[in-house]
Amino acid sequence: MQKVLITGSRIASPAAESPSPLQILNSADIAASGATNLQELLQKNPTMGTPTVSRTNSNFLTSSAGVTTVNLRNLGDSRTLVLVNGRRFVSGVPGDTAVDLNTIPTDFIERVELLTGGASATYGSDAVAGVVNIILKKNFNGILLDSLAGQSEEGDDYRKKLGLTFGITSADGASNLMGHFGYSKQGEVFSRDRERSAVDQFSSIAQGRPELAFVPRRPNFSGYAPQGHFFGDEEDFTYDANNNIIPWNQNGAPGTGVGSTGYNRSAYRLIAVPIERYLFAANGSWAFNPDHSAFFEGTYASTSAHSNIEPFALGSDNVYKPGGQVPAASLINGALVRNPLVPRYLYDRISDTDGDGVPDYFFTRRLAEFGPRRSDVERDTFRLSTGLKGTVREWNYEAYLTYGKTKEAQNSTGQVNVMSLRNALEAIPGADGAPVCRDVNARQEGCVPINLFGYDSITPDALRYVTAPGSLLTTITQRLVGASATGEVPGLPAGRIGVAAGFEWRSEESSAIPDPLTQSGLNAGNATPPTFGQFTVREVFVETRVPLLKERPWVRELSALATFRHGDYSTVGATNSWNAGLEWTMTPDIKLRATRAQSTRAPNINELYQAPSQDFPTGLVDPCQGVALADTSPLAVNCRNAPGVAANMAANGGIFTLNQADQQGISGYNRGNPRLEAETGRSTTVGLVVTPRSIPLLSRAVFTLDYFKINIADAIVFTNRQYALDQCYNQNNQAFCSFITRRPAAVGNLSAGSIRYSDIAATNSGGYGTEGVDLTASWTGRVGPGNLSARLAHTWLRKLWQQATPDADKNHDVAEVTADNVNAPRNRATLNLAYKWGPYGANWTTTYTGPVSLDDQFLKSLSIAPGAVGVGSRTYNDVQLTYDVRKSVQLYLGIDNLFNANPPPIISGLPGNQTGTETDASTYDAIGRRFYVGLRVQL
Repeated sequence: MQKVLITGSRIASPAAESPSPLQILNSADIAASGATNLQELLQKNPTMGTPTVSRTNSNFLTSSAGVTTVNLRNLGDSRTLVLVNGRRFVSGVPGDTAVDLNTIPTDFIERVELLTGGASATYGSDAVAGVVNIILKKNFNGILLDSLAGQSEEGDDYRKKLGLTFGITSADGASNLMGHFGYSKQGEVFSRDRERSAVDQFSSIAQGRPELAFVPRRPNFSGYAPQGHFFGDEEDFTYDANNNIIPWNQNGAPGTGVGSTGYNRSAYRLIAVPIERYLFAANGSWAFNPDHSAFFEGTYASTSAHSNIEPFALGSDNVYKPGGQVPAASLINGALVRNPLVPRYLYDRISDTDGDGVPDYFFTRRLAEFGPRRSDVERDTFRLSTGLKGTVREWNYEAYLTYGKTKEAQNSTGQVNVMSLRNALEAIPGADGAPVCRDVNARQEGCVPINLFGYDSITPDALRYVTAPGSLLTTITQRLVGASATGEVPGLPAGRIGVAAGFEWRSEESSAIPDPLTQSGLNAGNATPPTFGQFTVREVFVETRVPLLKERPWVRELSALATFRHGDYSTVGATNSWNAGLEWTMTPDIKLRATRAQSTRAPNINELYQAPSQDFPTGLVDPCQGVALADTSPLAVNCRNAPGVAANMAANGGIFTLNQADQQGISGYNRGNPRLEAETGRSTTVGLVVTPRSIPLLSRAVFTLDYFKINIADAIVFTNRQYALDQCYNQNNQAFCSFITRRPAAVGNLSAGSIRYSDIAATNSGGYGTEGVDLTASWTGRVGPGNLSARLAHTWLRKLWQQATPDADKNHDVAEVTADNVNAPRNRATLNLAYKWGPYGANWTTTYTGPVSLDDQFLKSLSIAPGAVGVGSRTYNDVQLTYDVRKSVQLYLGIDNLFNANPPPIISGLPGNQTGTETDASTYDAIGRRFYVGLRVQL
C-alpha cells in the first residue's frame, strides 16, 4: 500500500489524515477563486487572523510595501511557519521570518495544508500557532496556459495574470521536470475614488458618547496647510488663495481638498498598493537507479510595488529640535538683520524665545511643492533547494541543501534635507538686496533661500536644494542543510513502530540600511540607524508512531505518537520542543485524536538586533508629576530616588513640577535586545473525525470537530512606554526602570528630573493565548444532472488574550477589533459550493465574519462601557462560472463581492482603522465588487 506524508508528521502512513487539526486547499480551490496571490484565498479560511502585511494595509509602511503574509490564530506572523514542500522558505520581511506569498506562483501549487497548533517539534522554531505547508505540483505532463484580466466596478484595481506551466515525465514515471513562468499585475486603488474615504474625517467618539463612534467629523482636514501656519507671540496667521495674510481659523472648505487652513490628505492616499510580479519556478527529479534519485526546486520572483501618501507635513520642530524656534534675523557685527523673506507683519509680532538675542517664530507647513511622498520598491527573491532521496532496506531517506535570498531596494521622494533647509531658512540681504543664504560655505555649495510664506512660494531652485531623496536597501539570506530518515522497526503485536529522525543546520542573516540622512535623522524624521544581525541553529529530532492496539472491540486502531526536537542556537542557547498524541480509530467511521505539544520560538533578528532608532513620543504622563516631597507613598519614594526629581522638588516648594517644554522634550529609542530568550508555547488539541460510510446519503462526507488551546509564556513583546513608566514608579519594577533616563539637573528651559529618554526594547515579559473550536464538513455526490461538492469551515473563538507581564491582567481581544491590528470575531465561516454539469461549472464561496466591538481598553479610556460600540457582521459572496469549450480549453468568468457589501465604517480615530481606507482593510473588503474573465488551455 502506498504511503503518503501529511503535514504534522514526518512518518509516512497509508492514511492521509493528520494527528493534528489539518485543513487542505487544493489546486482546484485556487483555480476557482481566481486569486492572483495566495493570501487572497488563505484569508477566507476562518483559522486565519489579521495579516500584519497585505496589499491593503502596507501603504504607510516604511518598508515591505506590497508584501503579503499570513497569521494563524491571530498570534502573529512570526509564529506562523510557512513551508514549501515541507522545507523552510526565505523570509520576505527584513529581520523577520514571515514569508512573502508574492513569491509563490499560485498556478504551480498542488495544495496548501493548514496545520493549526504547535508543531515546532516536527518543523522547528516559529511553528507556535501552526504551519502553512505549500505543496508544489510534480509529475505534470504537457502545457497549461492560464490568463486572466479584470477590474473593479469603479474602474480601478485592474488585474492581469498570465501563467505558463509545463512538464515532462519519463516513461517509467521515475524522473520528471516542471517549470512555470508567471506574470501578474494589480493596480492601485486611491482613497479619493471611494466616497467613504475621499475626504479626511475623524470619529466623534472622543466626546465620550458611543452613539457618535461612526459619526465622522467630515471634513477633518489636516492643520498642516500648503500656504503655511505661522505663530507669533500673540497671533497666528496664514494666507488666503491670493496670498494675503489672514488670521488662522480651523474651517476648511469641504470638497476642495485645500481649505483656508486645511488639507485633504485622502486625495493622495491609497487603499490598495499596486503590485507587479514576474515569477519563475522549476522542480524536477532524476532517478539514477530504482532506489535513489536527485531532486531540485528553484524559485525566482521579481516584485515591484509603489506606495503613495500626501506631501510632507513639516513643522519647525522637525528642523530646529527640540524647541522649534526659527531665527527671523541674524546678528551681523552686533546688529540684528531681518531675514528679507520673513514678512514684516510677522517680524513685528515676535520676540526672542530661546535667549540667543534673535527673535524667533514657529511654523507648520505642508510641502505641497514637493509632491506626494512616494516609495518605489523593487524586491527580488531567489531560492534553490537540491538534494538526494531514496530507499535503503525499506528505510526512506532525504538529504538537502537550500539557499534563499531576498533583496529589496526602495527609493522614496518627498523628504527634506534638514541641514540644507536650515541654511535656506536663514537668509540675509545680499549685495543687491536680494535674499542670499547667510552661511558662506552653504552659498558656495549652491544654497538657495527658501520662502515658506504662502501658496506655491517655494521656487524650483530652492526645492532642488532642500529635497532629500530617500533609500533603503535590505537583504535577507537563509541557508539550510538537513537530512532525515524514516522507516519501521519490529514492535508490538498491533504492528510495526514507525520512526523518523534527522538533523538540520540553519543560518539566517538580515540587514536593513537606510540612506545617510535617515540614519542621522536629518530628513525631518526620526533617526533610523542600520540593522544587521545573524544567527545559526543546529537541531536534531526524532519522531515515533507506536501502534498500541488493533482490531479490538471499539478499537480498530490505537496509536501513540511522540516527537522531540533539540535545538542549539547561537543566540539563545538550547531549546527543546516536543509533542505527544493519540489516534484512536474506534470504527471505520469514527476517529478520535488528541495532541499535547510544547513549541518554541527563538527571537528573530529585529527583536535581537534592531539598532536604537530615535523617537519623540507624545502624550506620555509622568507618574511623578505633582508628587510632594513630604509624601511617603511608594510612588513618591520611587520618584525621589532619582536625584533630578529631588532637586526639582527642592526648587519648586516641595512639589515635582514640569513645564510644557519638559513634555515636548521627551525623546527615546526603540531597540532590540540581544539578551532575549526563546518563548515557549503549549498547545492542546482534541478532535473527532467522522466519515459515515455506512450511511448511504453521507457515504462521501467527512466531518471534523477540533478543540484547540494555545498559551505562550515568556512571549517577546515591545513594551508600551506608558506601561513601562507606570511599572517602574507605581510598581517599583526595576526591569522597566532601565528604560527611563531623567535629567539630573536643569538644562536651558528643561527642568531637573524631567524625562530625557523613554525607551522601548524587546523583552520576554509578555503572554498570549487563544482557545476555540474548529468545525469542518465536506460532501460530494450527484445532484440532478451533475455533481455537487460542498465544504464548510467554521471557527468558534472562545478566548484570545495577551498580557504585558506575567502578573498583569489579561487583555481579552475576543470579539473585538483592536488598535494593534487584531480583528477577532467570535465566529468566522466559509462555505464553498461547486457544481459541475457537463461542460458547465459553477463555484460559489460565501465568507462570513462575525460581529465585533471596539477595543475595550480604548472605550474605557473614554469612560465608555466595554462592548457598547459594535461593528456588525459582514458576508461576502464570490462566484465563478466556467465553460469547457473543449476538453483542453476552458473559459471562466468571476465576480468577487457579488453583492458589493460595503466594509463597516471603522473611521480614523477608532481602533482597527487602516489609514486612508476608513475601515479595517486587513479584514474587510475596502475595494468593492470586482469582475474578471479568464482562459485556461491545457495541451
